[in-house]
Amino acid sequence: MPETAIGLFPDVGGSHFLSRLEGSIGLYLALTGCRLKGEDVHRAGIASHYITHENGLYERMQADLLTLSNPTRDSINELLDSFHKQSCTKSPYSLAPHLPKINEVFSLPTLEQIYAALESDDSEWSSKTLNTLKKMSPTSMKITMEQLKRGKTMNLAECLKMELRMCRTIMLNKDFYEGVRAVLIDKDHQPLWRPNSIEETSDEYVQTYFEPIPEGKELEIKS
Repeated sequence: MPETAIGLFPDVGGSHFLSRLEGSIGLYLALTGCRLKGEDVHRAGIASHYITHENGLYERMQADLLTLSNPTRDSINELLDSFHKQSCTKSPYSLAPHLPKINEVFSLPTLEQIYAALESDDSEWSSKTLNTLKKMSPTSMKITMEQLKRGKTMNLAECLKMELRMCRTIMLNKDFYEGVRAVLIDKDHQPLWRPNSIEETSDEYVQTYFEPIPEGKELEIKS
């Protein structure tokens, strides 16, 4: 999820599922844009199952799903569990060596404290992580931290309503346009963020991304 690299934030429910991952993995993924693949997505708690294409398992799973005589939540989960067990390997979890540091550093309450913790640690992981964060939009990172903090106590509908508010404010400011230009259009990877540092990005400014939007423009989810 590279959203902070283009001046955005983890949308489409990111505030709901990322805030519920074990430890501080969710915030780490959201701020750094670290990409997980395959089995690691399940290990991180994002996916309920992992099913590989190897030995035709994925195709067999699809066929078995389509021919279930009585498809219920339990019978579908039982089938998926079976293919998941066949797909799992003993390959190492890519985040495992860094989980203690991730949980220690990304549990800190402010971005300034996260930067300070990474700067004070002389490990290669901390250095790479800090360099990654310094490339991201300061605004995106700060609103993402607030987003996940709020999302932890919200249901999915409330999270989606909050994310629409954030999107509308994003579109009124410059970072998203600049991030898309730098990463996807010109591809110079030299965005000029405004504000350009975490110190310049005030808490008051961050809160403007969460304010109610005009009546009739709020997200309405019909039950």
